Amino acid sequence: MAPSFPPALKRLGQNFLIDPNIIRKIVSLAALGPEDTVLEIGPGRGALTAGLCAEAGRVIAVEIDPQLQPHLQESLGHCRNLDLRIGDALAFPFETLPLRTVVVANLPYYVSTPILFALLDARARLDRLVLMLQTEVALRLAAKPNSEDYGVLSVLTQEAAEVELAFRVSANCFRPRPTVGSAVVHLRINTQEGFEPVRHERFRRLVRASFAHRRKTLVNSLRDEGYPSEQIARATAEAGVPPQARAEMLTLDDYRTLARAFDRDPV
Repeated sequence: MAPSFPPALKRLGQNFLIDPNIIRKIVSLAALGPEDTVLEIGPGRGALTAGLCAEAGRVIAVEIDPQLQPHLQESLGHCRNLDLRIGDALAFPFETLPLRTVVVANLPYYVSTPILFALLDARARLDRLVLMLQTEVALRLAAKPNSEDYGVLSVLTQEAAEVELAFRVSANCFRPRPTVGSAVVHLRINTQEGFEPVRHERFRRLVRASFAHRRKTLVNSLRDEGYPSEQIARATAEAGVPPQARAEMLTLDDYRTLARAFDRDPV
């Protein structure tokens, strides 16, 4: 007899994935093998978890809802490679993960961006991520310059990983049905040497400041966010950024070049 799960909690943004075809597509996209460790955030009722356990060597599943623990332990008791942990993913010690960990997650939409940034901060431990997100967020991750969706989330995610919008998912694939659209994205962590932690924080600050006032030029937005005019002038000139450019016009490489120019002339 299948275990009886408690009802979904709206305050936790619980929309449980139930469609077996979508589950198979996600597991296939993750391209798992017995050598892989998977971090699953939000196993919910365990439908995706079972598929991950069948393919990976080890699955660490982090669930915030303690009510689900006994039901997951019962329904997934046959999964000997499952390490179920009850707690908030934002408090998870990502630095303890094995190298080249694969992340697979149906993220609660209300907290998806903070979790994504926490994962990107831990990218040295990760190889790839397969994430179910609100369609709006997924489009922002994959957006290109000069588009409405292109912004802070686009630049910071693409600085860390190659982003692919894999496929969209109907609301009918969940219980209860979400009120927004969903999509799966595939992130492959960039393997080239990135910024050191302090420099990465400067990069993040620069990108946020650039997009803080979208109707203004990048120069004026940076000035309004506290960057000295003289430093802005020197860095933008060195990076080849036109004075009238707006934040959404710059490519990822433009932001990298601009960040290096600011690093050579720190505040």
